[in-house]
Amino acid sequence: QVQLVESGGDLVQAGGSLRLSCAASGTIFSLNPMGWYRQAPGKQRELVADITRSGRTNYADSAKGRFTISRGNARNTVYLQMNSLKPEDTAVYYCNAHSVTTSRDYWGQGTQVTVSS
Repeated sequence: QVQLVESGGDLVQAGGSLRLSCAASGTIFSLNPMGWYRQAPGKQRELVADITRSGRTNYADSAKGRFTISRGNARNTVYLQMNSLKPEDTAVYYCNAHSVTTSRDYWGQGTQVTVSS
């Protein structure tokens, strides 16, 4: 079993920065990739960025050049550094982890990011 706990969401002005963190516990050795999704009101959940255990990253077009995903040295933590935030980045951000042994996807409870104009 895997548990994901996010933190770092906040209210920030446009142009500001936030750093989201996600800590995984449980059977973490099988988690690959880990990533961040977001869901705005009335919209579908969408991928923001993900990262493999080897460090390969993948970004949504909306995140390229502004957001950076990284993993901690212990590989059980994933971060999302968000710069130059825009009002359209407002959403609940969810941490996601895929288990290569069970093929299950795990989700955190979500953290609210609100960007004011």
